[in-house]
Amino acid sequence: MKAIAMKSKVSTSRTKAKKPVWFITGCSTGFGRALATQVLERGYSVVITARDKHDIRELADKDDALLLKLDVTNPKQVKRAVKKALHEFGHIDVLVNNAGIGYFGAIEESEDSRVRRMFDINLFGAGSVIGAILPGMRENRSGIIVNISSIGGMCSAPALGYYSATKFALEGMSEALRQEVEPLGIKVMVVEPSGFRTDWAGRSAKDSKNNIKDYAATSGANRRAIRAISGKQRGDPVRAAQSIVDAAESKSPPHHLLLGNDAIDAALAKLTKLKKEFNLWEEVSRGADFPIGQ
Repeated sequence: MKAIAMKSKVSTSRTKAKKPVWFITGCSTGFGRALATQVLERGYSVVITARDKHDIRELADKDDALLLKLDVTNPKQVKRAVKKALHEFGHIDVLVNNAGIGYFGAIEESEDSRVRRMFDINLFGAGSVIGAILPGMRENRSGIIVNISSIGGMCSAPALGYYSATKFALEGMSEALRQEVEPLGIKVMVVEPSGFRTDWAGRSAKDSKNNIKDYAATSGANRRAIRAISGKQRGDPVRAAQSIVDAAESKSPPHHLLLGNDAIDAALAKLTKLKKEFNLWEEVSRGADFPIGQ
């Protein structure tokens, strides 16, 4: 992977020009922690961030690890963290937007303040970090941005409507970003995992305080089912981290990296369903244009 040598007036405290530098958000647990560990094991430099540095303290003694406090919804913290990373390493080659939270509730049950907080973290927080790191990547015509989405960013489900909305939005932003920066030598990859043994369902995803009986058999049932398998999911975060790093290091990273059997099965099923519906209504769809020549 080509290292990005930032042309900066700030002298760096480490000389890392030949070693890839990763910047990962949301490293307290789950994918973020597994990714940080995997990157360090491969001998790379990594900026490990979390809202509470206490949660990542055991990584402090690792060589080539820089631990930083970062709330992605705080623009000043984002700029400070990126500035410190560049001062320490001189360049950032890989950005992983992993920070995110979940939320369970039918659309009608969902609380506005919690939904907006989720969008602030899952979408606008990712955009803020991209905005701070992208200038260096553009200057050097190199780098890769990895946005951790979810299979929920392709296939929504009851109780996950607003969570999926944040991930659908992240995927839409990523698709546009890819077309904007790939001509500049910068790659964009979206990762879409299914259920993995992280604490997403146990810690990150909160329940709506509103419960409407009419949704008990749909959103309520799905919420209970997801809670019931927390810690028992088929997905292995360590294997996932290895797959993400391998894909990021490949000559042609995929635009979409599905992780887990459930993810690939759900995505393929949706593609089949969409194709069937598009074909069924194709004549109506095409008939909405003005006739040729008018």
